[in-house]
Amino acid sequence: MYRDSSGKTLADYPRPSVAVDTAVLTVGPGQTLDVLLVRRDSARRRDAWAMPGTFLHEGETLAAAVLRSLEQKAGLRGTTPRQLHVFDDPARDDRGWVLSVAHVVVLPWAAVEHVLRTRPDDVDVRPVAEATGLPFDHDAIIELAVATVRAGHRERPDPEGLLAEPFTLRELRRLHEAVAGARLGPDSFRRRMLPHLQDTGRIAEGVVGRPAALFTRRTGVG
Repeated sequence: MYRDSSGKTLADYPRPSVAVDTAVLTVGPGQTLDVLLVRRDSARRRDAWAMPGTFLHEGETLAAAVLRSLEQKAGLRGTTPRQLHVFDDPARDDRGWVLSVAHVVVLPWAAVEHVLRTRPDDVDVRPVAEATGLPFDHDAIIELAVATVRAGHRERPDPEGLLAEPFTLRELRRLHEAVAGARLGPDSFRRRMLPHLQDTGRIAEGVVGRPAALFTRRTGVG
């Protein structure tokens, strides 16, 4: 049996529980960056809302636990969350010593709308600016997830693939404004994005005013 330099085995050390929590972000019809919340099933917090999460099972990977929690708690399948940060304040959970490995995933509205229709009593979305007062440190997790996603949108066109291709620059800018939560100057936005876009040589049909060029994301651009 393994013992360290002090003669202790691994079982001699206290062990925290490990949880996973996922910030599921989307851009809703109100053109705001929204977060998906689920109704908690705890008897003590019967009506509380929180991000989907779960405790890690024995022999389970973090990635598997995240996918399990998203399917069981929110009805989401086929997602690809990525790790965000480990939240390890010993006092973060009033149920005991629990570390949370936070994740983030950004989904098209259609995927979120589907679970809202199928689980109207258990799933909800809120603009990230209004997602406050949540249990544990979910407010801080959402804040970090939002900052991370916004940083990714500053120099890259729709890095999460929320827009179907092809799209106009105006459509792209509206999406980025929703993510940023602020208006973006059209000229400066165009200058930042054009090096990462491929002009399709086509124009949008059925629009009023000056014809708008259609673009796709350019791959392999540094």
